[in-house]
Amino acid sequence: QVKLQLEVRVNRKYDIFRAILYRTQIVAGTMYFIKVQVAGTEYVHLKVLVGLPPEDVCPALVNFQPGKTRDDPLDYF
Repeated sequence: QVKLQLEVRVNRKYDIFRAILYRTQIVAGTMYFIKVQVAGTEYVHLKVLVGLPPEDVCPALVNFQPGKTRDDPLDYF
C-alpha cells in the first residue's frame, strides 16, 4: 500500500520494492521505519504510520529518505 504512495510522491515506478529491515515506535498507533530495496544497490527509508482502532488508519507514508545504501543505519527521522 505504501509503494504506490511513494511512487506518486517521487514520480517514479519501482520494479523492486523489498523490505529489508524495520523498526517500530509506539505512538497513537504504530510508526514503522522501514529500509526498502528499490533497485540493485538503491534503498529508501520509509516512515509509515498505522493508526489505532476505531480510526484504524491504513498504512500512511509519513516521510521518506531516498538515496540510501544497504549499509546506511535505519534511524528514527
